[in-house]
Amino acid sequence: MEMINATGRRKAAVARVYLTKGSGKIIVNGKDYKEYFPVFLLQHIVEQPFNEIEEAKGTYDINVNIVGGGPKGQAEALRLGISRALVKINEEWKLPLKQKGYLTRDPRVVERKKYGRKKARKQFQFSKR
Repeated sequence: MEMINATGRRKAAVARVYLTKGSGKIIVNGKDYKEYFPVFLLQHIVEQPFNEIEEAKGTYDINVNIVGGGPKGQAEALRLGISRALVKINEEWKLPLKQKGYLTRDPRVVERKKYGRKKARKQFQFSKR
């Protein structure tokens, strides 16, 4: 099996995932994912596709480059990238991953600031006189 790559995005985070046959190591920006994401919740988000597909657990090495965004956005971008890569390996895994929502790109992003306002929607205080 050759290297399979996929991309995951969430908010401003972009994760490029490279999946190869191996022992189940996940390397994120040169570090182990448990070191890169020290919070247990974020580690759980990264592991979710493998918890859904038991046969893939511990059989693939994953090398990831992540840029942009914050920790949660990066973890969710990584989850999407891993899920897309697993579907490229085996189409039968698409249905359980899709049912859990791991193959859906979350389109919500920060709304841009508009001119003449404090933030995207917040306006200056109204004064009647």
